[in-house]
Amino acid sequence: MVIYRFAVLNAFCSLLLMSCQSGAPRAYSVANDPGYKTTLYRQNCAICHGPEGEGRTLHDGTVVPSLRQGEFKAIGEVQIYNQIAEGGNGMLPFKRQLSDREIRQLVELVHRDLRGN
Repeated sequence: MVIYRFAVLNAFCSLLLMSCQSGAPRAYSVANDPGYKTTLYRQNCAICHGPEGEGRTLHDGTVVPSLRQGEFKAIGEVQIYNQIAEGGNGMLPFKRQLSDREIRQLVELVHRDLRGN
């Protein structure tokens, strides 16, 4: 009986500790992810969208949108895929430089990691 009570108390304390630590969700960081999809991002996207996808203004005054927030945040995976593959609105198409698998990995990075969807 003592072991059971200890186990219940231990589980309760663990849950309490996890809830205290969770707080606000931590923002995803490209720099802290050594994976292949972040390598693709750094090689193909960061030059315009910034190292963490925050967007930026280019030297010629062109405003490159944030991949994390703003009006483009509501675009779903299909639209993100099409934007990467086909380009448009100032962006060059990547369908000839990247494989379908690589484009899908970038879609996952933008949709799930950068936007938290």
